[in-house]
Amino acid sequence: MGKRAARRRNRPQQTTTNVHELFDEKNADWHPLGETEQKGQRDQSYRRNIRPKSENQAALMDAIDNFNLVMALGPAGTGKTYIAVSKAVEALDNGDIARIVLARPAVEAGENIGFLPGDVEAKMAPYLRPLYDALNDRLGAKRLKTYISDGTIEIAPIGYMRGRTLNNAFVVIDEAQNCTYGQLKMLVTRLGWNSTMILTGDPDQTDLLPEMSGLSEMSERLENVDDVACVQLRDKDIVRHPLVASMLTVL
Repeated sequence: MGKRAARRRNRPQQTTTNVHELFDEKNADWHPLGETEQKGQRDQSYRRNIRPKSENQAALMDAIDNFNLVMALGPAGTGKTYIAVSKAVEALDNGDIARIVLARPAVEAGENIGFLPGDVEAKMAPYLRPLYDALNDRLGAKRLKTYISDGTIEIAPIGYMRGRTLNNAFVVIDEAQNCTYGQLKMLVTRLGWNSTMILTGDPDQTDLLPEMSGLSEMSERLENVDDVACVQLRDKDIVRHPLVASMLTVL
């Protein structure tokens, strides 16, 4: 063992190595995150505040900041729900409100999936999946689970909203085109002090009979109220696949 150790000590030190850097960020023009990182921008999922991608989206975000009741109408893919949820999370993080209330009509899209097991939250989960996805993107799974557990984020079935006053809250009513006029009248009158309510929906994609949906009539009546904002998004505001906008022009 002594001779082997002596030979090892006397062996000349290697100046090269078989380990090479896969990516040399000092000299290479390429970056694994593409051009966005080179420009000093981070990935969208890590941005605290969202940015509008069209004039109408900017108008919607400005309306949410300045009005207590906002109606966001427009076709699928225009970011209505995502903007509403993102502004709700922003208000919660800033301490402007104490809780977020989410409501969505339990209406299937053309088929009856039958009775669902579990408590109210479990029964409503499939209908609220788009809201959960947006919340998870803005909060992360751990914070979202904590907020739902302690009641900071509340799931409120529309059928259980009568008689309530929603103070110090940010309320998001999604898929409002599947509510009747009577339901919408009941919902908008739940607005309490220091609260913001956003109604989102597409009047052209109701899953009710056309004469049963009350979103169009509600927007026509409330747009004449000074302290209510009605923002109309168009096909040009669609931020999904460009094919979605093309299809909606002919469907």
